[in-house]
This record gives sequence, C-alpha cells and structure tokens, in this order.
Amino acid sequence: MPAPLTDTIRLQGASNFRDVGGYRTHDLRRVKTGQVFRSDHLAGLSLDDLSQLKRLGIGHSLDFRGANECTATPYDIAGVQRVALTIEPTVIARMQALVAQGIVPSTEETVNLMRETYRDFVNHNAHTFGRFLKHLLEHPTPQVFHCTAGKDRTGFAAALLLSALGVDRATIEHDYLLTNQLYKRDTRLEGQGHPHVMKVLWQVQPEFLHAAFEAVETQHGGMRDYLHGAIGLSPQELLELQRMLLEDEGHTP
Repeated sequence: MPAPLTDTIRLQGASNFRDVGGYRTHDLRRVKTGQVFRSDHLAGLSLDDLSQLKRLGIGHSLDFRGANECTATPYDIAGVQRVALTIEPTVIARMQALVAQGIVPSTEETVNLMRETYRDFVNHNAHTFGRFLKHLLEHPTPQVFHCTAGKDRTGFAAALLLSALGVDRATIEHDYLLTNQLYKRDTRLEGQGHPHVMKVLWQVQPEFLHAAFEAVETQHGGMRDYLHGAIGLSPQELLELQRMLLEDEGHTP
C-alpha cells in the first residue's frame, strides 16, 4: 500500500519535500525511510528547515536543475554537498520558441510537449539519471534530490529509483501525483504564459509518466534492460542498491 500523505515532512521553505521510503515492493519488502528524500529547490529554506535537514542527516543534495535555474535560485547549505546533475528544462525552450512565433499551444499540444519531455528523459538523459542512482549507491548516507518544482526531472528520478527497488507502477504513480497536492506554485519562477498552458506545465499528469514508461518498454526492452543498458547499472550494482535501500524480508515494521 502507498505511504500515507501524512508521512510528508513539512518545511517552511520547500513545498514538495518528502521521504521516498515507506513503500512496499513486489516481494513485500519495504523501502527504507530516512535515506532518500525528494524535493523542490532548496533555495528558500528557513533556519528551522536547515536544522531539520541536519537532524535528518542529509549530507548530499543532488540537483537536476539547469544553469539558469541554479543562477536564479542558488543555495549553499552548510554540511550538505551539492552535486550538479544538470538537465536543462527543454520544454521551456520549446514553449518560448512557439510563443516567439505567435503560437499559443492548446492544452492537448502542451500535454504532448510534456510527454515528449519525458521521452527525452528516457532517451537523452539516461546517463545523468544513471549518475543519480550510482551516487546513491556510492554514498550510503541520507540524501535529497531535486529540481525546481520537484515534479518532472525529480518525478522521473523517483520513478526510476522506485522501479529499480521493485515497487509496482500503481504505487510509483501515486508517489508521482502527490506533487499536485504538495507543490506550491511560484509565479516568480514560472514566468508568464497563458493560464491553460501554465497549468499543464506546473502540475503533473499520469500521461507524462506513462510516456516515459512506454519509451522504456518499447525502445529499451523493459525496465530491467533499461537499468542495465542505458542507465548503466550492472546486475551487481542493482542488487547492492536494493540491499542498501530495502528492509530485510524478515523485518517487522
């Protein structure tokens, strides 16, 4: 069963911060809590938030934001090493190109742009997502990963990690869609655009994640082949990641 929404960690300066752990796997093990967290950007954390990160023992932040995003909302947290896993927000560039031509995409066209973005995650950013998983493996201490809103790059990263650990698709989609309840939109970061377009861009829809999973299945032979192929995890590394982040089968929660 999915972890309850009340498990969310409330921070004053980050609206989409939560523990990735607590979910059951296919073999009824449980993803460990207190090890891996996901979030939106960390540039607005309060002193109390920083104290909470310290209490959680977080030593690394894995930052998927692009160069301009990092410049707009920089952060430097004492005791937390920021690791740049740069993926530029290509959907924004595509939207700007359309606007420059005087084109206002429909809701359906905007959804299709987001679906294409997720297929790009699978096909063009696999190396970066592979670095993400290997960093978790190489640094077995609590870590947080994020982008700007913690919804797309972060959402796919979470889906990939939970897939690698053996969590079922329905539960992964549940975790993914929690963003729509937890993320507080910030118009200063979103820029200007038509309301129907901005609504699509700054929320998540099942269709986005489905596009990524479809690309994994049709173009990479399924999740296991994708993890061992484009992502670059060896079978031994995958087993080690599972050993590190799953409770023992005999564990009683």
